[in-house]
Amino acid sequence: MANTNSNNKNNNKNNKSRASGRIQNISRKKAVPKKIAAKKSVAAAVKNKAAKTSAKKKTKAKTTPLPFKIIPLGGLKEIGKNCTLIECNNEILIIDCGLAFPEYEMFGIDIVIPDFTYLIENSAKVKGLIITHGHEDHIGGVPYLLKEINVPVYASPLAMGMIRHKLEEHGMNADTHVIKAGDKIKAGSFKIEAIQTNHSIADALAFSVKFPGGHVFHTGDFKVDYSPLDGKVIDLPRIAELGNEGVDVLLCDSTNVMRQGYTPSEAIVRKSIDDIFNNTDRRIIIATFASNVHRIKYFIEASMKHGRQIAVSGRSMENVLALSKELGYMDEIPESVFVDINKIKNVPDKRLTIITTGSQGEPMSALTRMAYDNHKAVKLKKNDVVVFSSSPIPGNEKVISQVINQLYEKRVDVVLASAMDVHVSGHASSEELKLIQTLVKPRFFMPAHGEYRHLIEHARLANRLGLPKTRTFVMSNGDALSVNGKKAEIVKEYTSGEDIMVDGYGIGDVGSSVLKERKTLSQSGLVTVSIVIDEASGGLMAEPKLNTRGFVYVQENQDLLKQAESVVYNSIGKCADEHLMDEASLTRTIKSDMKKFIYAETKRNPVIIPVIMYV
Repeated sequence: MANTNSNNKNNNKNNKSRASGRIQNISRKKAVPKKIAAKKSVAAAVKNKAAKTSAKKKTKAKTTPLPFKIIPLGGLKEIGKNCTLIECNNEILIIDCGLAFPEYEMFGIDIVIPDFTYLIENSAKVKGLIITHGHEDHIGGVPYLLKEINVPVYASPLAMGMIRHKLEEHGMNADTHVIKAGDKIKAGSFKIEAIQTNHSIADALAFSVKFPGGHVFHTGDFKVDYSPLDGKVIDLPRIAELGNEGVDVLLCDSTNVMRQGYTPSEAIVRKSIDDIFNNTDRRIIIATFASNVHRIKYFIEASMKHGRQIAVSGRSMENVLALSKELGYMDEIPESVFVDINKIKNVPDKRLTIITTGSQGEPMSALTRMAYDNHKAVKLKKNDVVVFSSSPIPGNEKVISQVINQLYEKRVDVVLASAMDVHVSGHASSEELKLIQTLVKPRFFMPAHGEYRHLIEHARLANRLGLPKTRTFVMSNGDALSVNGKKAEIVKEYTSGEDIMVDGYGIGDVGSSVLKERKTLSQSGLVTVSIVIDEASGGLMAEPKLNTRGFVYVQENQDLLKQAESVVYNSIGKCADEHLMDEASLTRTIKSDMKKFIYAETKRNPVIIPVIMYV
């Protein structure tokens, strides 16, 4: 007990000593006058605040995004010729460059492409062209663009293979770069990331594009397929990550927005094709899109499983199949399973599958030639099985119907996608579009790739998900979406969004007036009026001569033509009386009088062409 007390006393002394030392130290620190210490404290606080404010300003200045524009040259209010520009800080990035096929009344037109005037005028700003996938409405315009400007092209393996083939046909070279899902590339200030998606063609990509103005996400054509034939599932986790990073503008495929639910998987087609092969011992002819490589591969595999050989018909089908072999998509397919289309007579019907083009009723396609007995190698037989593994592209319904009727007359069995799951769409339905909207969470939304009704309904879908109407923009080709920080607005008719028609070697030299004349020719025909005039006297040197094409059957309308000659004489007489025998006056008078006469007699309006020769 004594020892314990002694220890406690010593500890108390040590504690008092340490406390005394701390008091002395505190006293020494407080030796600075209070006013001076206060001034220093305030000055330091002000200095710190100023430094923080300056740092904030610098940070703000660094992160303030530059204004940018999104300019669609094609793909809006239509299905086809997709082409979209992103412009920021005097740099332009192009996404896709497609074509459209001519409408019914575009007589003689081969294809329709976007108007590249804006790109030509700003060619120095263009840093790159990125391609979402290899369908014609996304790559068909590339050769025509590269004839005007020099720009590096970035595309997935299959799309690039198709582009290079087109360039060879046009006798061109280009700066081309193959990219794959997950790749990150740079074009000028644009930082581009390729994202895996699913579509009805291999290697379809979406793109994340980051640049000093912000972040744009473009879905390309897509659907959400959890069991695609190639096993490459859409990269939804990466899309969600990009959404969390912040997306300023989302451009999204609108084609199937009016279809409720989900677009079926390609795996459904596999089952249906198996059922067809299991239930027939006849010759099977399958028409599909040449670009649907994975589906074609399964048709080949199903044929092999049932001991059939495969013949391929149609130039585009042959080209894509050769490209697919070259790129490794058909590595497992031995050459021995293929048979030349010209040697199919040596193969029993139950051992033959023909894969062909013509699912859209194209006049010169292989299937159409088969239907009309114009195919050199294939003559349809009763009970042949013809499968349409496709759905009609809008506008093609009538010609497809004609081909189908012709096939029925041949007494073949026709299998359509409307009756059996031999085709599924490559475009997302409403629930998949909702998923993308929810994952991306864009500040602004611009529906893309669709007719006007599709764009409107897609905007409404986004509104129902909580995106305000003031942040959704339904636009037209040639408009610009101008984005400046948190504000965006449409600039109407910012540049030309007109169709440029390609007719043979002529690009853009066929306008509305020429098409109108072609329409008139197709409907009412042509009448030429040839007259020869004595240059000295101004009198006729021979009787007027009338020729017609597509107007009336001459042998049965001699009286009408005689009356028409009288009208010509009267027209010349009028001009002579007024001393107006020049070519312009004669042409104008003859055309006017003949037009009135012919319409009064026939209720038709043929093209009237006076041909006047002075001798």
